[in-house]
Amino acid sequence: MLALIAGRGRLPELLAGQVRREGRGLVYCAFHDTPPGPVAPDIVFRLETLGSLVRQLRRRGVDEVCLAGGIRRPRLNPLRLSLASLPLIPRFVAALRQGDDGALRAVLELFEENGMKVRAAQEIMPSLLPDAGVLTRARPDASDRADAARGAEIVAAMGQADVGQACVVAHCQALAIEAMPGTDWMLASLAGRRDGLPGGGLLYKAPKPTQDRRVDLPAIGPGTVAGAVAAGLRGVVIEAGGVLVLDLKETVAAADAAGLYLWVRAPERG
Repeated sequence: MLALIAGRGRLPELLAGQVRREGRGLVYCAFHDTPPGPVAPDIVFRLETLGSLVRQLRRRGVDEVCLAGGIRRPRLNPLRLSLASLPLIPRFVAALRQGDDGALRAVLELFEENGMKVRAAQEIMPSLLPDAGVLTRARPDASDRADAARGAEIVAAMGQADVGQACVVAHCQALAIEAMPGTDWMLASLAGRRDGLPGGGLLYKAPKPTQDRRVDLPAIGPGTVAGAVAAGLRGVVIEAGGVLVLDLKETVAAADAAGLYLWVRAPERG
């Protein structure tokens, strides 16, 4: 039995559909501030009730969990703590003082300590990770390849500081880097560029160098392409094997319609 710990976005919906098509048992657990979606949750939980959630899942016979979708970093409210979560207070406080990777690691450890194997989204749905190559009619040129290499350097440096997983590069200059508001916000900040920012450029997206790839892999989809178009970019580059592509056919079709390239770039080995 698999428990899907669902946050925001389309990824949890896609995974739930895949699990159900395979005829497997599924418990769909939605974080409390997740907007209503097409999948009705079996359980709604908060950070303060995570201990109770684990107990419920064990009673239901859950032996695997998958964390999928975005979750805003919550604030711990002691007044909402369930009795089962009280012993976890020191762990919650320590985790929330760390970066995103540290907080996620603490959650994964809690599930694993209770006999549940953590499954990655790409294990459940391998088609989320396309093979390396250019997927569109438009192709990157030499300047785009130089920008992609620069983007890889920038995201690797950001990842060491546990900051973000994407940046925008033009003429080997960083125009924007991803922070807490996310990729869509970053791209929107470049729409209608002013102040002499160079035109063209690309969105580069990759996982953090040392992150646990079972959770929080970056993702793109048709909305990312729309954001890149609005920002005046020439293309989107993602690291092969490290970035999920949601609704692949629709994403490629949107890029083709806009004349953008979508390049799944094999990471360079240093």
